[in-house]
Amino acid sequence: MNAKERVMAVLNHQKPDRMPCFGANSTVTYDQMDKVKAFWPEGHEKAEVMAKQAMAAHTVLGFDAVRVPFSQTFEAEALGCKLKPGKNVDGSEGIPGIEPQPPYTLDDTPVFPDDFLSRGKIPELLKAVRILKEEVGEKVPIVGGIVGPFSIAGALLDIVPLLRATIKAPDKIRPFLEVAEKAGTALANALIQAGADIIACEDMTASPELIAPNTYVDFELEFQRRQFEAISAPKILHICGNVDFIVESLGQTGADVLSLEPKASPNLAREKCGPNIILMGGVDTAITLFWKDPETVKAVCEQSIADGIQILAPGCAISPGTPLENLQAMVEVAKLH
Repeated sequence: MNAKERVMAVLNHQKPDRMPCFGANSTVTYDQMDKVKAFWPEGHEKAEVMAKQAMAAHTVLGFDAVRVPFSQTFEAEALGCKLKPGKNVDGSEGIPGIEPQPPYTLDDTPVFPDDFLSRGKIPELLKAVRILKEEVGEKVPIVGGIVGPFSIAGALLDIVPLLRATIKAPDKIRPFLEVAEKAGTALANALIQAGADIIACEDMTASPELIAPNTYVDFELEFQRRQFEAISAPKILHICGNVDFIVESLGQTGADVLSLEPKASPNLAREKCGPNIILMGGVDTAITLFWKDPETVKAVCEQSIADGIQILAPGCAISPGTPLENLQAMVEVAKLH
């Protein structure tokens, strides 16, 4: 099988020739940038550079899918948030973020703009997907990334006011979640139209390490389910941290795949979500992939597979400084399964 056939076989609950290996989150590293001569910040801003960096996941690492974008800022910027540059402490180029100066307060009424898809850097992102479709689309699946409703609402209001409002003013949150859901859904469908095969939704702020499990059920589940109902492609849901306390709810969102960090239990996810949910992840990015050696990475991969992971993947976004050999070690293990 080629990479696309392999990945789609798993998504269709068929037996692949071997286990797929790819990332639901950003997979770009500085070593890959050097290999393909495509660098940040242009990789966050210009379609041609973005596509070249994405393709490195396949051509350099051997991953079975390519993924764009590499930051969680596209919807928020198009909705009025200001960006802060992706500068690391040492002055190197990193991943841009959202300035802590939100465009709204709780007393405002957010509006979803009619020209949303032409705002900010979204046109360059869609162009990058079209380039990827032409370059590798028949052989390698393209993953288009969006941000989940709760995280976009957190960008529009800032996270602390959002979390306070879940307790003190819950009715005021709904308009922001509605606009946030529309933004992610619109971007997802535009990505599909441009050529994306899979949509990966990251909802970082919905993590149980930030909000109580009942907050996810009360505020986010409805909008995540609504969003996934409106997206026709296979859907990956990634929420950071240990999601054991909400994993049953994650299985009710309509996600086809749950992307799990190693803190979460694949066995519990299988028990709570049933036999049809596909589990991916398994390898810690902050310690194992970044700091350890390839043999340690391989041992962790083997344990993740034994625990029930069906798509071997980094547990979250890859740190840009991660060594190539550790990422390539993941592919070596996948080829044995």
